[in-house]
Amino acid sequence: MNLPHPSTGTEASDAPPMAGGQPISAAIADQATEWLTLLMSGEASDEDRQRLQQWRAAHTDHERAWRHIETVTGRLKVMAPKAAYRALSPYAASSSGADAPGSPGRRKALQLLAWGGVACTTGLLASRSETWQQVAADYHTRTGEQRSVELDDGTRITLNTGSAITVRFDGVRRLVHLVAGEVLIVTGHAARSGAAEARPFVVETPQGDIRALGTRFTVRQWGGHTHVAVLESAVEITPRDAAAQSRVLRAGEQMSFTRSALNTALALDDQAAAWSRGQIVADNVRLGDFIADLGRYRPGLLRCAPEVADLRFSGVFPLHDTNHILTTLPNVLPVEVTLRTRWWVTVEAAR
Repeated sequence: MNLPHPSTGTEASDAPPMAGGQPISAAIADQATEWLTLLMSGEASDEDRQRLQQWRAAHTDHERAWRHIETVTGRLKVMAPKAAYRALSPYAASSSGADAPGSPGRRKALQLLAWGGVACTTGLLASRSETWQQVAADYHTRTGEQRSVELDDGTRITLNTGSAITVRFDGVRRLVHLVAGEVLIVTGHAARSGAAEARPFVVETPQGDIRALGTRFTVRQWGGHTHVAVLESAVEITPRDAAAQSRVLRAGEQMSFTRSALNTALALDDQAAAWSRGQIVADNVRLGDFIADLGRYRPGLLRCAPEVADLRFSGVFPLHDTNHILTTLPNVLPVEVTLRTRWWVTVEAAR
């Protein structure tokens, strides 16, 4: 059965699905669509994501189909996975049952999106969505959660709060794409066979590449910047649009960079990897900056009133209980913490 094009009303082609410029079987295309349906419903569990990875690894056509899916859905401009799912309703059945994650209407809509080459004029297919990338990432953490994983080469990666990575190892290089958030990386120095690992290990962000030179380092991506802190050995940083500025950053140094420029390297401070030890460190820090950083580890809105934002203080706090951190602030600063709701907290001047 042919589906009408969503914007023109013409019928979609009967040609077989294509992935990577080659035909793909209808059965594999349907399986890939089922996985897309599950992920975009916002109801996929960690176990579901592991099963997806197993499916992808089971056959080269599975991987080729999923890479095509990623290319198409990477252009979805959405606020949240479920919102994207609902946004497809013009292309699916109008009944309430079409909103169910496994409904035929939704699957048909996603098939049209993924395999029909839809050129949508409503803005659904626009820029890459970080939210969608996080949902589809190989490994991710929720707000306030941390997680450690070990890769095939022995590299250990710890994901900080609200972080996501995608891993792509091939015969040329070992690539980790930092989709969002922050990671601590301890690179594997040798392949599991015992032979020296010759493939470069690269962390990719929208701002550029960080090539490990046998090392332990952190990478954080936010607001158009990438921040790198080197704890052991060294890394080579190459901005995306200024390869000639490539620079080696050594142990005890940290640096932020954009797509076009490297900032000045600074001495490493105690805050760089404190989160990996379950701590947040304030060393004569502005209260406003501290509250902004603390807000990464708790859901809802945490804000600092402008009249107290420039107050400074020092301390080391455990991250496992952000409420306790907030209750201690009035003991060291002339502030009070106001809970308007459980998810809306303000630090303001003491009355």
